[in-house]
Amino acid sequence: MRAPRAQYPLIWRTMDALERFAELVWPSRFQPGLPYVMLLPALVLVGLLVVGLIQIGDASLRTLDTKTFLTSENYTLANYQRVLTEGFFFKVASRSLMGALIVTLVTLIFAFPYAYLMVRTPSSTLRKFLLVALFLPFFIGQVVRAYGWLIILGNQGVVNDALGLVGVSPIRLLYNYPAVLFGLVQYMLPFAVLMLAPALTAIPSELESAASSLGAGWVKTFRYVVLPLSKPGLIGAGLVVSTLSLTDFALPAILGGGTQDFIANAIYDQFFRTSDQGLGATLSLMLVAVGSILVGVVFMLFGAGTLAMGDDGK
Repeated sequence: MRAPRAQYPLIWRTMDALERFAELVWPSRFQPGLPYVMLLPALVLVGLLVVGLIQIGDASLRTLDTKTFLTSENYTLANYQRVLTEGFFFKVASRSLMGALIVTLVTLIFAFPYAYLMVRTPSSTLRKFLLVALFLPFFIGQVVRAYGWLIILGNQGVVNDALGLVGVSPIRLLYNYPAVLFGLVQYMLPFAVLMLAPALTAIPSELESAASSLGAGWVKTFRYVVLPLSKPGLIGAGLVVSTLSLTDFALPAILGGGTQDFIANAIYDQFFRTSDQGLGATLSLMLVAVGSILVGVVFMLFGAGTLAMGDDGK
């Protein structure tokens, strides 16, 4: 029996009105097309990305006239030739790729035990503490964290002050390649942990107990049970960390002091310092190509299904 109108909650009446309005706007015969409508925002975003890439590709085929600072009307591959032949761009690209590789390996080494402890610890207090410590850096901007490292690692920073107490003269800890890598590892660590945690959660703890009851030690259990089953998280975290490190701009600019530029810094310089949009567009496309090749190689080696967190890794 329908409740009296006076007892019918206002929120229910509002939802009924919205439901009737939805039926007028989108009749039931249109229901089969609803999934395609829900895909429209994604299609629009992808379309905008494709249009942007087409414009960047067009700009990459035009050179800059240094006399008039206007781009050429004719298409040419001169920008690609410069990128592939000049030593400066090769140095920047190799520095970026090597840095992304080092940061990925070091980050995964530190992130895996952190994620494992966070998932497996029976203490809710420790788990909450680890979660808070993990998410806290997200509330602090990347630039703020980079400037924080300037204060800590500077010639008159906390580290050098502590070394001075034991008679060690100040050491240059900033504006070099290790400082950039250190900052990137600290920045990428939460991303890697967030990618590893679901993969480790999906591993039943009973499997580790069973391996232990069969005589396997902690090392063998980790090697033959935990590590193989956590492969989806490792691959996903590796992809995220490597691509973010490869394309990072702020940390190489701040901690590198302009002497340890990555590809993103070189792109910025071409667009906003030398106003050579053609060369900047060429570097942008080559960065997209390198990232795509990296993802393609990972999928070829491990398979796209490896990123699935379920039991079926086909």
